[in-house]
Amino acid sequence: MSLMDYRKAFVAALDEIHAEGRYRVFADLKRHRGNFPRATWTRDDGAEQDVIVWCSNDYLGQGQNPVVLDAMHAALDTAGAGSGGTRNISGTTHYHVELERELADLHGKEAALLFTSGYVSNEASLSTLYRILPGLIVFSDALNHNSMISGIRAGARDQRRVFRHNDLAHLEELLAGADPDAPKLIALESVYSMDGDIADLPATVALAKKYNAMTYLDEVHAVGMYGPRGGGVAERDAVMDQIDIIEGTLAKAIGVMGGYIAADAVIVDAIRSFADGFIFTTSIPPALAAGAAASIRWLKENDYVRQTHQERAATLKARLRKAGLPVMESSVSHIVPVEVGDPVHCKMISDILLADYGIYVQPINYPTVPRGTERLRFTPSPAHTDAMMDDLVQALEALWTHCNIKRVGGVAA
Repeated sequence: MSLMDYRKAFVAALDEIHAEGRYRVFADLKRHRGNFPRATWTRDDGAEQDVIVWCSNDYLGQGQNPVVLDAMHAALDTAGAGSGGTRNISGTTHYHVELERELADLHGKEAALLFTSGYVSNEASLSTLYRILPGLIVFSDALNHNSMISGIRAGARDQRRVFRHNDLAHLEELLAGADPDAPKLIALESVYSMDGDIADLPATVALAKKYNAMTYLDEVHAVGMYGPRGGGVAERDAVMDQIDIIEGTLAKAIGVMGGYIAADAVIVDAIRSFADGFIFTTSIPPALAAGAAASIRWLKENDYVRQTHQERAATLKARLRKAGLPVMESSVSHIVPVEVGDPVHCKMISDILLADYGIYVQPINYPTVPRGTERLRFTPSPAHTDAMMDDLVQALEALWTHCNIKRVGGVAA
């Protein structure tokens, strides 16, 4: 095959997603330190425009918290930029050790293990469990994150069962039909970030006990945000001690970067010893570890920020619904998804909001969500004011009419 033939294949692949209206364009943004959620957008022509960010996963604005920034500056001045290598060679620093202690304490576990991202922690941990537990059957929620699916596929071959999303009757049917002597693991998320719904953790734990299965819980979109100290939905629902492995991220509510698991010390030690995604990857820099540890310590002591965040999310949902805008009924969390149902319209609204209104929210299209359920996903933070919400709702009302998209709640369709 000639070089031109190779290029045609790449061009054809790009043409396909362009034709479907789901080609992704990144916005060139610079966040304003200490002034979240404000940022500067650099247009294609080089001009700059101030915008309000409505889709950040830095849910609580911790990436701008002076406590976090001061800790990162101190670590950078003390230890320098990089970690020096993988944890097995030269990349373990005291900052990593301290952070793992904070994470274990946050989740009430004996130990924790850091990874370079939440994606890697899921993929590496789940795939490694198959090596440690021969014949393991994983029961996976149908809407689990791609990182979980990737880890399960990497280790499972045919030893996986997918249950309908949040359908515990279906999960029990699959558990009951499995080999009673085979090791079993139920893998699920607490908060599902695209629909905003939350798993029934107490009932899931009860099923796990009934069928002698372990539990693996992704708390990525809940860590720092639920529970009196920010331990997640499992802490809020008082089942944290009954979850075998909790996985989380440092890149969302914690405001920095990285991933981790927390569990009994023997589980953590085994995954540390066998997971390729841990063994062969350079560890996160000391400054990131120090910033994450400071953020977690602060969040443990400041529950008010979680209360404020929940109020802001509820207020935005109420205002959008009052305007007849289709907030998805599935959301019972801080996620505020507004369904558009068409990739072209979804991107059109996103583009106009940014260029004409100074409002930044990315369109969520396939493969992140199923075709026909394209949406705008808003993540209000404690720093989003009533005035910002007024501007957002007014802009969306105008664009819903302009783009000829149906409304709900008795308002014009």
